[in-house]
Amino acid sequence: MQSKIFLTGATGYIGGAVADALLAAGYAVTGLARSDEAARKLRAKGITPFEGDLRSPADVAKAAAAADAVIHAGTTNDGRIDREAVLAMGNALRPLTPFIYTSGIWVLGDTGGKIADETWDVNPAALVAWRPEVENLVIAAARIGVRSVVIRPGIAYGRGGGIAADFVKSGRYVGMGDNHWPVVHVDDLADLYVRALGSTGGTLFHATDGSSFLVREIAAAARPNGRAESWPVEEARKTLGAYADALALDQLVSSEKARTAFGWQPREASILDDLRQGSYAQ
Repeated sequence: MQSKIFLTGATGYIGGAVADALLAAGYAVTGLARSDEAARKLRAKGITPFEGDLRSPADVAKAAAAADAVIHAGTTNDGRIDREAVLAMGNALRPLTPFIYTSGIWVLGDTGGKIADETWDVNPAALVAWRPEVENLVIAAARIGVRSVVIRPGIAYGRGGGIAADFVKSGRYVGMGDNHWPVVHVDDLADLYVRALGSTGGTLFHATDGSSFLVREIAAAARPNGRAESWPVEEARKTLGAYADALALDQLVSSEKARTAFGWQPREASILDDLRQGSYAQ
């Protein structure tokens, strides 16, 4: 009998890749669907839609209770809503049920040229100031027997999408571009989620590929002529708000813990190669 996974964000960028990886690994996937169109897309991929909304704790609790594992890869970017959804799903789970929550490396803040591992004290960018509290709620679920895991992805790229696609469109990067972005290919990231279903729980993992490219290098790789231009943070903030400050973070992040725990090894093309001659070039 197939294990049943309830997946939020199944029609999204990261969640869509996770759905593909789960299906390839032989899992039966139920995806949260807010609309008829979302449900149609899920069915087309072989995913069973569960019609509901992250804004309704009762919806996600019902779906979680019926699942053998839950992966939360969707978000409204509203801390209160995310917190309530996490609490509802966590409380609905049976003991020993895997529960994977998607956070992100922006909770670490600027690492000041040092390499941050999972013991790093968080200093979240304003955009994600609410996330550490939710991370703690997920990890604490291990006290009631849930096999809870927090994954902090780097900036995901690949499949022609993600933040990197903005460079293809605009050719602009926020700040001077001398900051580093820890990145991860979305398919490598999805592979980690599948592996993390076997975790004992009560822990967190960083998910980055170990590269340390400068943002101006990444932006230049997205342009046919290799030229990209700086967008001063102060100016970008007028348009992007707190997102601009998150994009300007300088971060170096280790994912050795995930590699050691699961034998996880990113294998996809680097972000520079993918931009120059991979999914973005296509």
